[in-house]
Amino acid sequence: MRGSLKYILMATVCLFVTCGLSAQNVSRLDTTKTSLLIPRPALEPLKSLIRTASDPVDTLDTANEHIKVILYGDNTWQYYKTPGFQQVAGVYDSNWNDSDTNPYDLQLQDLPAQWSIWLVDSLDQYHCPYQAKVYHRGKFGPRRGRRHQGVDLPLKVGDPVYATFTGKVRVSKYWGAFGNLVIIRHDNGLETFYAHLSKRNVEVGDWVNAGDVIGLGGSTGRSTGPHLHYETRYNGYAFDPQWLIDFENGILRHRLFVLKKKYFNIYSNYEQDFEDEMKNHEDDQKEDAEEAAKRYYTIKSGDTLGRIAINNNTTVSELCRLNGITRNTTLRIGRKIRVR
Repeated sequence: MRGSLKYILMATVCLFVTCGLSAQNVSRLDTTKTSLLIPRPALEPLKSLIRTASDPVDTLDTANEHIKVILYGDNTWQYYKTPGFQQVAGVYDSNWNDSDTNPYDLQLQDLPAQWSIWLVDSLDQYHCPYQAKVYHRGKFGPRRGRRHQGVDLPLKVGDPVYATFTGKVRVSKYWGAFGNLVIIRHDNGLETFYAHLSKRNVEVGDWVNAGDVIGLGGSTGRSTGPHLHYETRYNGYAFDPQWLIDFENGILRHRLFVLKKKYFNIYSNYEQDFEDEMKNHEDDQKEDAEEAAKRYYTIKSGDTLGRIAINNNTTVSELCRLNGITRNTTLRIGRKIRVR
């Protein structure tokens, strides 16, 4: 059975990797037309990657020399991207150092209004860093006169903390109030922060896959008890991680995430803003439908309001209301008048 599965996988994966979207391809999608380009599954929630406890027994090549398939003893398998493949993403070449939590020199006013970011694609996976309900007082926002730029998740000392996505470790050190801190940069440009760890399992420059244990929970640094302080940043700016992850259920909310610059505001909290976002979306849809239903008529010589109303199955009173005019308004040839 293991041999048959191996050859089936080799054929399937070679075709998939040759024809499928890579992380580089999807990152170049037109972000201004997201709703037209993105397939429905990209907007659906994604559960954590379930990793097997079985040992790997074989590694299969694919059509891309940097992409492998690891076959486990229980006949499960998963993709593995070599560092050579990850390096070509380009995000690991600039603004890279291990001595600054924000190595970017970007002004907020110079950034675009929004980005469309692929969180996972045909090769990448996701794992909840630690599944727990966010502390009531550990949410993103101002706290005791300071910016609390992440969320706090309760855990026990020694509990495993997982890499959320595939990426490269940019920082791994003891860092003041953060205590033991690991920062991972990912192919899509996101950075994830894991703070207050009791132990760090990775070093600067290490490549990690989603679900790798990058450290153990603790209470180092400025901490009143064991918890994981978790942050998400883009171009050096923090935003509420709950826009990405439902921590209580361990679910990634979407494969594709539209990050808006307004989320960088310390008062932009997911739980407070989500209902407003949905209401704005509904209002936009309603306005678009109303705009699409509008009809206009260009006035010609000899036209009267009565004739225009009859020809368009409406009334003079409705024409006046729609256009802010009266029955005595002079109709100018060439002017457009709204009839619906």
